[in-house]
Amino acid sequence: MASAAEQLAANVNWGAFAKADELKKRIWFTLGALIIYRLGTYIPLPGIDPEAFARAFNGNSQGVLQLFNMFSGGAVQRMAIFALNIMPYISASIIIQLLTSVFPSLESLKKEGEAGRKILNQYTRYLTVVLAAFQAYGIAVGLQGQAGIVTNPGIFFTLSTTITLTGGTLFLMWLGEQITSRGIGNGSSLIIFSGIVAAFPAAIVHTLELGRQGQLSTFLILAVLVVAIAVIGFIVFMERAQRRLIITYPKRQQGNKTYDRQTSFLPLKLNTSGVIPPIFASSLLLLPTTIANFSSHGGAGGGILATISLYLGHGRPLYMILYVVLIVFFAFFYTAIVFNPTETAENLKKHSGFIPGIRPGERTAQYIDKVLMRITVLGAGYLCLICILPELLVSYAAMPFYFGGTSLLIVVSVMMDTVAQIHGHLQAHQYEGLVKKARLRGKKR
Repeated sequence: MASAAEQLAANVNWGAFAKADELKKRIWFTLGALIIYRLGTYIPLPGIDPEAFARAFNGNSQGVLQLFNMFSGGAVQRMAIFALNIMPYISASIIIQLLTSVFPSLESLKKEGEAGRKILNQYTRYLTVVLAAFQAYGIAVGLQGQAGIVTNPGIFFTLSTTITLTGGTLFLMWLGEQITSRGIGNGSSLIIFSGIVAAFPAAIVHTLELGRQGQLSTFLILAVLVVAIAVIGFIVFMERAQRRLIITYPKRQQGNKTYDRQTSFLPLKLNTSGVIPPIFASSLLLLPTTIANFSSHGGAGGGILATISLYLGHGRPLYMILYVVLIVFFAFFYTAIVFNPTETAENLKKHSGFIPGIRPGERTAQYIDKVLMRITVLGAGYLCLICILPELLVSYAAMPFYFGGTSLLIVVSVMMDTVAQIHGHLQAHQYEGLVKKARLRGKKR
C-alpha cells in the first residue's frame, strides 16, 4: 500500500494545487504561526545576564537541558519567554490519557464523543497551567541559585519569571490549537518539529567545521550522512508498518434489502506508542546528570550524584542498558494505555463483526492482546535500534546532539503526518471540483 507521500508525488496535479485556495491559506497560516513562534524564542526573560547564563548553560549542556533546548529550538539556551515550549501541554495530555484508564468518570467522558472530548481538553488546559507554573517557579528559583545570572534576585524576579514562562507556554498551546484547526498538521507536533529543524543548519555547519579542522575525517562525515539517510528510510518503513487483522461481517438483512457478507480489517500499528518512549527515557536518564552538574556549580560537588552522572554519561554501558530498558518499558506501558483490546472486541461484537476462527467476546480480546504484544516487541526493538545507533555516533564520534534518533524520529513522523494531510486536502479539492462539474452538466441537460 503506497504512503501518502508516494501518492502525492505520483498523483499531484499542480494545476489543482494552484486552484486549492483553502489549502494555500492553511499552509500560509501555518508558516506565519511558526514564524511567530521562532521569533518568540529570541525574546529573553527580563532580569537575566545573557553572558553569565550562557556560561552556566554550557557547563550543563550534556544534561536534560540540552534535550529540552533541542525541543524548544534553542529557547532554553537563550532563556527566552518560550523556554518551557509546549512540553507542559504534552505532559498534561499524556497524564490525562493515563488518568482516563484509572478513573471511570474520565473514561465515561472519553466515550461520550465530541462533548466528552471538549471537557477532557479543558481539563488538559487546566493541568497545563499547573505544570507550567510549577516548572516556571522551579526555573526562577534555580536561576537565582546560580551566582551572577540574575541581576536583581528577589520575589519580583520570581513572580515575573513564573508569569512570563507560564504565559509563553499558554500562548504556544493556543497557537498549536489554532494551527491544528486552521492550518495543516498537528500544531503541537509542528512547533516541536520547527524547533528541531531550525537547529539542523547549525549542527551541519558545526560538523563540517570539525571536518575542516581535522577532528572528524571525511569518511566519517560521509558515513554519518549515509547512516542518516538509511535511518530516515527505515523510520518511514516502520512507521507505515501494520498488522492487519481480518474482520468479517455476516450476511444481514434490513427491510427488503439483503447485504452480502463483508470483509474488512483492523489495522494495528507496529509502533503504537510513537515518540513517547524515547522522550521519556532520555528525560529520566539525563535528569541525574543535570542535577549533579548544578550541584557541582553550587559548591556541593562530588558525592553519589557525581558518581551516577559519571556512569550515566553518553556512550557508557550503563546508560545504553538503562536507555533500552526504559524505551521497552514505556513502549509497552503507553501501548497498554492507548489501546484497549477488551473494548475493541466488545465493539466488534456489537456490530456483529468477528475474526475468522476466533470466538467473539473474550477470546477475541485475548487474541488481539496476543497479537498486540508481539508487534509491540518489534516496535520496541525498532525504537531501541533507532535511538541507540545515533547515540553511538554522538558519544564516540563527537557528532552534534541534534543527530540523535529521537530528533530524527520526531521530524520524520511529523513530516509524514503533514504530507498525509496535504494529500487529503488535495483529494478533497479535486473531488469537490468533480462534483461541481457534474452538477453543471446536469443543469445544462
